Amino acid sequence: MFTQRSGPGYVDATASVRGLMMLAVLVLCTAGCHKAPTLPAAGETEVTVMQVTQRDTPVDFEFTAQTQSSREVEIRARVDGFLDKRVYTEGQMVHTGQTLFLMDPKPFEATLQTAKGQLAQQQARLYITKANLARVIPLAKQNALSQKDLDDATGNEKEAESAVIAAQGQVRTAELNLSYTTIKSPLNGLSSFAHQQDGSYVTASASGLLTYVYQLDPMWVNFSISENELLRYRAQVDKKQLVFPANNDFEVSVVLADGSLFPSTGHINFTNPAFNTQTGTFLVRASLANPTGSLRPGQFVKARVSGAIRPNAILVPQRAVLQGAKSHFVWVVDSDSKAHERVVETGEWHGDDWFITEGLKPGERVVVDGAIRVVADTPLKITGAPSPASQPAAANVPQSAPQNEPVHLAAQQSDQTVSK
Repeated sequence: MFTQRSGPGYVDATASVRGLMMLAVLVLCTAGCHKAPTLPAAGETEVTVMQVTQRDTPVDFEFTAQTQSSREVEIRARVDGFLDKRVYTEGQMVHTGQTLFLMDPKPFEATLQTAKGQLAQQQARLYITKANLARVIPLAKQNALSQKDLDDATGNEKEAESAVIAAQGQVRTAELNLSYTTIKSPLNGLSSFAHQQDGSYVTASASGLLTYVYQLDPMWVNFSISENELLRYRAQVDKKQLVFPANNDFEVSVVLADGSLFPSTGHINFTNPAFNTQTGTFLVRASLANPTGSLRPGQFVKARVSGAIRPNAILVPQRAVLQGAKSHFVWVVDSDSKAHERVVETGEWHGDDWFITEGLKPGERVVVDGAIRVVADTPLKITGAPSPASQPAAANVPQSAPQNEPVHLAAQQSDQTVSK
């Protein structure tokens, strides 16, 4: 028997039990007001399907590349002397024949004057020898002078002629050296900073570098391809899985760092005949017009190579391809709307799609949306075709490529093992 107590610090046990019972009843009533969710039947999985088709698919390949001036010229001093003045604005466009630097001309003017004086002396000597020979010839015919006298006069005249030619060469050399004190740009291009300041003594050796001038139009774009990639391209061409354009005339466009497309396109104009032994890559160079000079040397860009085609290619959306224990597979829908697992061999990505090289035939239906919920040999509820954005792309879509590998004769996406 319980003894009921009252007063501060004590709680009525009967009241507590009654309160707990009322709370439990309230919870049960609340739960009864809501219906439990009904799980869909296993055979009512809603999916969208697409029909497999084959078509020739143009493909683009993107490679990390770097721009290079098509003509990078070192502006050097050609004579030794003091640099008087830089007369161009560093970093500005310069034109062919524009003066860039002026050297102190005074020593070269003095040398030229000396050379001209020596030339005048030799010309005077030649005049005398010619006049002497003119007098000796008739006297020798009259036997008034010996044959030796005639030979000596003739030799002196020839020697004086040679001395004049040598003196003329000295004058020409002095004139050239004087002209080299005015240093001009040999081309239209972008100037670099000055490597020597006014008043510096420069020589025609290594210290004679004054600046650079970079030709901007056309601009070169360099990228590389690995040996493995090149061999893979050749194998795909042999298997008719990849077709290159006639004469390997690929079109190259440039994607800038902000993702915008450079307006001009170009073509591959050089492929190195040898692999780089240090990197194992094969250098490829494209040339494209850069009339406004917006592309600058040294920029990191993406080279997009177009012109290759994958004939009779099969494309399916990436979400339709599932990863099994050992391989990739898709769900193929039969005439009874039942799904069957089909192992496929995947190729490269093409935008949001995947090339399927083995495992599918034209006309078959493949589950796209809802593939992850499909159960084998279970009827499906087909709600329609995938949205247009999910359909295999018909236009060129860039394929990923190794970050440090470009293309020769075309390009193919690099190993997709990680992506797959």
